[in-house]
Amino acid sequence: MELTAGIIADHLHGEVMGDPDTVVTGVARIEQGKPGTACFLANPKYEKYLYTTKASVVLINRDFVPSAKILATLVKVDNAYTAVAVLLGLFSSEKKKKGWEFPHSIARKASIGKKVYIGAHSYIGKRARIGNGAQIYPQVYIGENVKIGAGTVLYPGVKIYDDCIIGENCIIHANAVIGSDGFGFAPASDGSYRKIPQTGNVVIEDNVEIGANTVIDRATMGSTIIRCGVKLDNLIQIAHNVEVGENTVMAAQSGIAGSTHVGANCMVGGQAGIVGHLTVAARTQIGAQAGVIGSVKEEGNILLGMPAIDHSQFMRAYALFRKSGKKDK
Repeated sequence: MELTAGIIADHLHGEVMGDPDTVVTGVARIEQGKPGTACFLANPKYEKYLYTTKASVVLINRDFVPSAKILATLVKVDNAYTAVAVLLGLFSSEKKKKGWEFPHSIARKASIGKKVYIGAHSYIGKRARIGNGAQIYPQVYIGENVKIGAGTVLYPGVKIYDDCIIGENCIIHANAVIGSDGFGFAPASDGSYRKIPQTGNVVIEDNVEIGANTVIDRATMGSTIIRCGVKLDNLIQIAHNVEVGENTVMAAQSGIAGSTHVGANCMVGGQAGIVGHLTVAARTQIGAQAGVIGSVKEEGNILLGMPAIDHSQFMRAYALFRKSGKKDK
């Protein structure tokens, strides 16, 4: 795909500083920019590369004032970091796969929308419904009564168990499992454990992205719910009957135990854990490796440590901890 600086500016509601007919065919990091590529500058630490890059077009924030001559054509935008995400989407849009590969298996009464890609060795179960423009990569399993929204992409090896619902324009990366049984067992008098049937499902709303090898368990009863705009990294565990609020983001290897409700616009760091049957208020930030063992009632808290406490309290405690470890001179 070829795009001119003028077309890019129109799409991003930006302003061209230089030649609007400058053509680019891809996107690169600013320190690795080559002729024919577009780059962006959002972090001031990389400003030095702006004056030496060989890229043809650079996206910059409107309020940025250069301190030296720039050879590239500039496109001024409100937010260069957000704008490059849109630009990458333009270049990747033409990479969608088309057609049906063989062998594959589509059960009777399954409904397949228009312009759906179905990869080799994929399986679509009875009464499953696949929306228009969905991308089903090779070796994907879609169980009975599953609904896949329009434009959703399931990468190789994704498994969607029976009755689960996936919204529109979602991205689920390789080997993620949606709808596996929740970890429910009732202790018996003889010391053994009796499995509790997991009769619910998983509901994933629109514009959700789920990383590779992430697992979201079905509810014991009702639904495990991932709300609109949630972004989950790789290797995350979401247990049964959890609800994750809209636009919440979670980094790799974090986990949420059963029946916990996480509010909207929360941020969860890598390897953080949240125990079951809690409520976490909206806009909570949980640091990496933190352990949340009690409900968070006030919005906008920043929590660190195990057990997780307010970040300012944690930093004071950490300063005392470091001081106590020093040897007296």
